[in-house]
Amino acid sequence: MKNAHDPSLAVMDLPRRDARDKLRGRTRYTVDQAGPEVLHAVLLRATVASARITRLDVTPALTMAGVHAIATHRDAPGLHGIGIADHPIFAGDTVRYHGEPLAVIAAETLAQARRAAKAVIVEYEAMPPVLTLQAALAPDAPLVHPGWESYEVLHPGATRGGNIAWEARVDRGDTDAAFARDDVTIVEGTYDVGRQNHLSFEPRAVIASYEDGRFHIQTSTQAPWTVKHVVARVLEVPESAVRVTVPAVGGGFGLKFDCSLEPYAAILARKSGRAVSLVNSRREEMMTCLCRENAEIHIRSAIDTEGEIVAREASVLMDCGAYGGEQVFLTTMTAHTLAGNYRLGAAKIVTRAVYTNTPPNGAFRACNGVYNTFALERHTDEICAAIGMDPFEFRRRNVIGDGDIGATGQTFQGDVLAPMLDRMADKYPVERRSGRLPDGRLYGRATTVGTWFIFVGPSAATVNLNADGSATLVTAGVEIGSGTMMQSLPQIVAANLGIHPDAVIVKTADTDAAGRDLGVGGGRTTVSIGAASEAACAEVREKLLTVAARLLQTNAAALVLTNGRVEVDGKPGSGMTLKAVIAEAELTTGPIAGSGAFTAPGTTAMPGCATGHFIDAIDIPVFAVHDCEVAVDEISGRCEILSYRVVQDVGRALNRRAIHGQIQGGVVQGIGYALTEEVTIGPDGAVDQTGLESYRVPLAGDVLPIDFELYEGAPSLGPLGTKGAGEVPILNVAASLACAIANATGKPVTSLPMTPERIATLIAGEAL
Repeated sequence: MKNAHDPSLAVMDLPRRDARDKLRGRTRYTVDQAGPEVLHAVLLRATVASARITRLDVTPALTMAGVHAIATHRDAPGLHGIGIADHPIFAGDTVRYHGEPLAVIAAETLAQARRAAKAVIVEYEAMPPVLTLQAALAPDAPLVHPGWESYEVLHPGATRGGNIAWEARVDRGDTDAAFARDDVTIVEGTYDVGRQNHLSFEPRAVIASYEDGRFHIQTSTQAPWTVKHVVARVLEVPESAVRVTVPAVGGGFGLKFDCSLEPYAAILARKSGRAVSLVNSRREEMMTCLCRENAEIHIRSAIDTEGEIVAREASVLMDCGAYGGEQVFLTTMTAHTLAGNYRLGAAKIVTRAVYTNTPPNGAFRACNGVYNTFALERHTDEICAAIGMDPFEFRRRNVIGDGDIGATGQTFQGDVLAPMLDRMADKYPVERRSGRLPDGRLYGRATTVGTWFIFVGPSAATVNLNADGSATLVTAGVEIGSGTMMQSLPQIVAANLGIHPDAVIVKTADTDAAGRDLGVGGGRTTVSIGAASEAACAEVREKLLTVAARLLQTNAAALVLTNGRVEVDGKPGSGMTLKAVIAEAELTTGPIAGSGAFTAPGTTAMPGCATGHFIDAIDIPVFAVHDCEVAVDEISGRCEILSYRVVQDVGRALNRRAIHGQIQGGVVQGIGYALTEEVTIGPDGAVDQTGLESYRVPLAGDVLPIDFELYEGAPSLGPLGTKGAGEVPILNVAASLACAIANATGKPVTSLPMTPERIATLIAGEAL
């Protein structure tokens, strides 16, 4: 008989309990919650990218049929943000991007609210917009935030100034001396990428009510405690006055990791005395989505005669749009993605988040790691061409390993990437990387590596035992479609309590019931909430076994929990059911419950190496190796993916079925980013792609089955040795396809996305 502490008890291909209802359309999301008593709201948005507001008159709208409340910047003048408080929820006297909210209107019907919005009088004094990174950094560039020095700094230590919202730096070792050596080959490259829309099925949505001096916000979010904090801040109320609950979320991918529509609905609820629903239209979602940012990456490396990287310098420009937002935090990622794959003798890396008069950008699955990995792996292939070394061999010799020093001076534990490369090579031997297929198309193959890391942060959990022997898990975790709340967490709790996962009830997120949590994203849910749940289970188990030991007249250390029973270890049938123990506890000591918490103390970095960072070192690195084969039509530039393979570091795979789904979905999402998806900004500052007709995502015909291997056993502080598996599958996709297309065409691929038109242009002789 296995003890409840045996990690293998948590490993199973548990199906998702929510799958049937979701497939049948019975799941109720936030967009489905509004009843007949709820008012409907719309946002009046700016139609210019940069202007002074000379007149904003809502009086005509207030008198229109059905209108109950209108709010403007006068109702919420405060600023919020991450790192710096630079973001108002309404434009005050200045418009900084096309689509910025000017007012919000609540009426009996959506049609009435829309008619009222058209009646609002808005007059502007236009100012020249700053729409590109180059324009923003020009010496005579207008300032997007002329008053940037006055903003409250929430996380000190970064360089700021002008249109540079935030600068994070890495300085380790003497790169100048390394580049000056006469025995090195210097390789330099510049790469650029466009924006990507999250395109979650459910748009951002919220229903807010105000009763007894408290706000209740039902919202489609990944981070209920962030919503709670921001709403309280901008409405200038205590956080205790805000309750956030989260129904099922129809996809997030990082789009819903920050506060968005919630403050508007909350203000209207307080002003009107009615519950208020606010839902983005698909057009609004396309035009104001917190996209994966456009960026420019420059890398310069010095390689010695042994093929080792003795120095690397890099700069990354990230377009944060009109406000710093999540981009300020995401500048941290570069140190761990652009410099995380390979050993570096010395490193100098600068990442700048740059203000422009465009819609704000934000976090998107694997954040800036996706394009940094693209740039780094293309640069790595360029290094190999320059020094005449096989690309696979170069990677095998230089990937980060046990005892190696990372860019910020942390020491990595365990050899992970090199064995993963070996596994890929053993299963899929490389016969050729380029050539021509029998049908005349160009053939290319590439293998790339990637490094991501798990955001840990604080999590709390409570486990309550129920009279029927089931358990209820209470956390602020959110089911965003990944299945973590339906699979891995019930598996962890069940393994600790000796019950089946089907007997674990997972309460939907409610900040009044659950302790603080950083939010669902960054691959952290299974790790952080899982560890907090284990800690809660330990308290429950201790209480259970204490009561059972008294009933069975034995020592608690001799008892185990298994199959819904308490048994004497090694003597099946010697004990009693959990129901009986719970009943006795309720009669003598009270209901059994336990609470747990988790966070990581932080991994040591080298003092002075990192400035302006939110995370100086990686607590849980996660690695990936991807391999793909492509066929490219020389005339049309169309790229067909012939095969795609993944070896993914998972620590311990609790549910292979769930991980497979994440890998399949992540790779397909990465294919869209690499080949077709592009958000562009027009001369008026507005997003050009306003619907799915003009934004090309992978369709059923573009999808192929992904062959995958799970690499287990790498060091992890996660519960049962787990690592997050949902974030990293997208990490290498653009890099792998770009390197394969470059091998097929013999041309330098330096930009994303690689549309057929761009590939055809590249083949014709122009750089991409």
